[in-house]
Amino acid sequence: MNTPATLLSVRNLTMRFGGLTAIDDLSLEVPAGRITGIIGPNGAGKTTLFNCLTGFYKPTTGTLRLAHPTRGEMRLEALPSHRVARDAQVVRTFQNIRLFPKMTVLENLIVAQHNVLQRASKFSIAGLFKLPGYRQAEQQAIERAAMWLARLKLTHLADDAAGDLPYGIQRRIEIARALCVDPVLLCLDEPAAGLNPRESAELNELLLYLCGEMGIAILLIEHDMSVVMNVSDHIGVISYGRKIAEGTPAQVKHDPQVIKAYLGEDEEEEVTGGAAA
Repeated sequence: MNTPATLLSVRNLTMRFGGLTAIDDLSLEVPAGRITGIIGPNGAGKTTLFNCLTGFYKPTTGTLRLAHPTRGEMRLEALPSHRVARDAQVVRTFQNIRLFPKMTVLENLIVAQHNVLQRASKFSIAGLFKLPGYRQAEQQAIERAAMWLARLKLTHLADDAAGDLPYGIQRRIEIARALCVDPVLLCLDEPAAGLNPRESAELNELLLYLCGEMGIAILLIEHDMSVVMNVSDHIGVISYGRKIAEGTPAQVKHDPQVIKAYLGEDEEEEVTGGAAA
């Protein structure tokens, strides 16, 4: 199998908050058209990595180079935060669902396209008077939202208030909303959190569809190993802000440093070592 091109190259990334180092000299490759899992114990720095990638934080040092398929190389750390999603098309979901609960499912997906609609509205004038250019952009936004609802099998819920729907469905809606931005890289932060086994299996199917059929590169933070190991092509493991392992799911699963980070030192080994000393 041909080695996929690198979409995102993280080089020597460090993020400090005063005296706390949340990410420490981290380097990582994210291939195009693949699913890359990021795993590690709680507090390892995974969400901080996402916050740096998506413009919420500006790294202390390091580079984030995106090989955009149509715009060439882009330095994410140098972009203003609002341009990361708009221009670089790097979008994310959050651990905690952030839908607009009183809006319908369709409206949530339309709102996600606010950058396009804002430009078409000429910053309110064209939108206020419903000029032809704005009406066309509005119709295209509705069509794009309807397309993703259909692909994620949510069309029958389009007119329901998002906040009234089951938790697993809301997770799916949040992914659909992110997809309306036409992402080059889709960053999913704990998408399986709170899902039951059936919903986790459905999530696996969805992620494999988005990557395999739609060609969307996915960067996935997840504690549910049934999701990570079953869908990821490549996995990076972070502990205390540093990368301790990287490779295929099989390689990572049997890596001694990964086992140690998740399970701790083997007690018998520690006792033996202490006696020998």
